[in-house]
Amino acid sequence: MDRIFDLAIIGGGVNGCGIARDAAGRGNSVFLCEMNDLASGTSSWSTKLVHGGLRYLEYYEFRLVREALIEREILWQIAPHIIRPLRFVLPHHDGLRPAWLLRLGLFLYDHIGGRHLLPPTRSVDLAHDEVGQPLIPKRYTKGFEYSDCFVDDARLVVLTARDAADRGAEIRTRTRAVEIRQLDGSWQVTVENTVSGERSTIKARVLVNAGGPWVEDVLASGAGVNARAKVRLVQGSHIVVRKLYAHDRAYMFQNSDGRIVFVIPYQDDFTLIGTTDRDYHGDPAKVKASVEEINYLCDSVSEYLAKPVRPEDVVWTYAGVRPLYDDGASEAKAATRDYVFELDTPGGAPLLSIYGGKITTYRRLAEEALERLEPYLRSSKAREGWTAKSPLPGGDLDVSAIAALTAELQRNYPFLGPAHANRLAHAYGTRASKLLGAAKSLGDLGQSFGATLTESEVRYLMSSEWARTAEDIVWRRSKLGLRLSPAEIAAIDDWIAAHRVLPESSLLEAGGRR
Repeated sequence: MDRIFDLAIIGGGVNGCGIARDAAGRGNSVFLCEMNDLASGTSSWSTKLVHGGLRYLEYYEFRLVREALIEREILWQIAPHIIRPLRFVLPHHDGLRPAWLLRLGLFLYDHIGGRHLLPPTRSVDLAHDEVGQPLIPKRYTKGFEYSDCFVDDARLVVLTARDAADRGAEIRTRTRAVEIRQLDGSWQVTVENTVSGERSTIKARVLVNAGGPWVEDVLASGAGVNARAKVRLVQGSHIVVRKLYAHDRAYMFQNSDGRIVFVIPYQDDFTLIGTTDRDYHGDPAKVKASVEEINYLCDSVSEYLAKPVRPEDVVWTYAGVRPLYDDGASEAKAATRDYVFELDTPGGAPLLSIYGGKITTYRRLAEEALERLEPYLRSSKAREGWTAKSPLPGGDLDVSAIAALTAELQRNYPFLGPAHANRLAHAYGTRASKLLGAAKSLGDLGQSFGATLTESEVRYLMSSEWARTAEDIVWRRSKLGLRLSPAEIAAIDDWIAAHRVLPESSLLEAGGRR
């Protein structure tokens, strides 16, 4: 292949896609490969929060918290369709952290990160306020309510990749980097299509290893670099139950072991509970919520809720492995959530490996990565900081305009029910009309797969968002897996097998425009 990319990125999680977007927007030619689906690893198994990380103040991670708090409002403004404000109730628990300490922590939380749009902390009388009703009566009488944000994590990754591709990046999913080596001062990356087995080779001046839990495996595939940093794999598991209460606030519960558990309204009819923190040894692809972790989460929230949560109430579980930088902390909960870069130039060609990071700081991580790589890139200075102002696809609207967008979709497409229109507005923002097209009736959207998912949406996800399987569609891009039966999900795979839809990049290649 005679073309040399400025930047090749291995890993299609939030960090890899964030770097691809920023680099492409600065005028660099970018290639990204992901061995599975976008966001199929750590990035889609999060607690779905864009937050400062209140508990990290206890570990004196003030810089990390400040950076995350600043990012919180930036991300909300560039993606108001998939990110929304969420109020958290933190009950005071006698015998755990004293009330003055919680108040001090929340005062810092409100003031060190330049909060402009989100409402401030308030004290709550749990005996009389509606947020106290789900709690055990008389045990919790005072608490605090503070702001953070909820995010559709997998959509954040996919839309970041979509924007990178719209700016010229080549994004290849189901493509594993099988060998990396240097040749004449540049990187040669051999990639293999994991579906067809077909191999090809690309060249790049700079290589970014954003392999997440597989960061060390990537180095082992021929980079000629011995990692100095070490990755610490920490398992975080979550459970989902039927909706536990009527109001729209979330809870942050303290545990006697020093950990905290979030209870978050999820997908209108459910409640998300997580997360656990424990060291993980084994294949990151095989991580599963253990019986012990499910029991731990049920017991933790039942310490607070009037109606206990039992393992038999759980309708879904998921687990992910966070690839943290190993700072030698004795406990997983204390390991730093900050990110660390390792820049090597074996033979002169730069290789940047990324350890750690969190969804909230992915945009800043990308900026900092490109600052590190600036001497090796032709166009790294141009449009510096642009990602803080440019909306993600579908996000070109005010943070308060989602309800108006939902109403507009119902006006333009009167056959859409309120729940359907609301879901499309939150998933696709101003691009919702792209998948609805000129439809005049529900029938015009093609086959219905259940839970408002139609053939038109499936086609759009396959052609514009790299979806290849029912799993990609129902568990990552639409989150409708909780509402569809196994038979309905299987019917989507049957439809896909019968109607192969080419992604936009393939259509461009077929048309000779690349």
